[in-house]
Amino acid sequence: MSRDALVVGINHYQHLSRLKAPGTDAEAIAQRLEQDGEFRVWRLPEIVADGKPRVGQQTALTLDSLEDALVKLFLPSGESLPDTALLYFSGHGLRKTRGIPEGFLATSDVNPQAGNWGLRLKWLRELLQESPIRQQIIWLDCCHSGELLNFGEADPGDRGKGRDRCFIAASREYEPAYEDLTSDHSVLTQALLEGLDPTQFRDRWVTNLSLTDFINQTLKQEIQTPICNNSGEPINLTRQWKETAAATASASTSDICPYKGLSYFDFGNDDYKYFYGRRALTDELLDKVRQSNFLAIVGASGSGKSSVLRAGLLHQLQVGRRIFGSDGWDIRILRP
Repeated sequence: MSRDALVVGINHYQHLSRLKAPGTDAEAIAQRLEQDGEFRVWRLPEIVADGKPRVGQQTALTLDSLEDALVKLFLPSGESLPDTALLYFSGHGLRKTRGIPEGFLATSDVNPQAGNWGLRLKWLRELLQESPIRQQIIWLDCCHSGELLNFGEADPGDRGKGRDRCFIAASREYEPAYEDLTSDHSVLTQALLEGLDPTQFRDRWVTNLSLTDFINQTLKQEIQTPICNNSGEPINLTRQWKETAAATASASTSDICPYKGLSYFDFGNDDYKYFYGRRALTDELLDKVRQSNFLAIVGASGSGKSSVLRAGLLHQLQVGRRIFGSDGWDIRILRP
């Protein structure tokens, strides 16, 4: 699996107030992605300290440099395309409200008074639509980022191209984004770092679904409201484990008959390994559980209700991979 990430943190501005957190935020995200996510990370602006690349705390970044890096990330040349491309941006976000509202990522050389607002988010949205990368991840930690990442225009659907996407914006279009008073990071980045920590899970990946659930729960009392949007299949982000040869061998055991006859596939055992054909329905059920505390599954006798409930929905809730914290839920089965 090939995974590329562009991590941007801008402290230095010529015509806007200088910032303290973005450079630190970006470097922390870069290290997390490298250590636990198997990402190849490019940093902007980049310096070399003690022989290692780092995000420059007082280094300027021009609009041309950022555009070039984004094209390299999402429209790479050659035939060996990465499976995943991730953009993290921390810095100033600007919103022009004269006429049609428009959002921008501010680089060091922006000067709104002279008509230079920075990188147009409409340009970024068009770049994502044209990108051949199947898994696209955008995390924006800047003011007014709800406007910057217009989900409707960005079209998080796959548009027939089989894309998986994760969009996270720090705040709604009319809101600023803040630094966390209890840490060296901004509010959103602190939540990202905690949500990406693979030690919270055992023997499985942190995915975009568990990450956004964690962010929504963690920041629900903050004065800024993050906006998260996922589409397509789950995207693996970070992990702590490596699959062993013994685990691989046990998974390929050939002396087990997966046919259940008239019995249902259950949860809490190995039945989920042999339960196929109901992934889309299971995803729909999980979405319903996220939205409501009551869900009824109805259908004709023998249509597979018990199996999709147990080996589909309840199994996913038990492992806690699709809804953050569901592995701690108390599951009771009551039969009339």
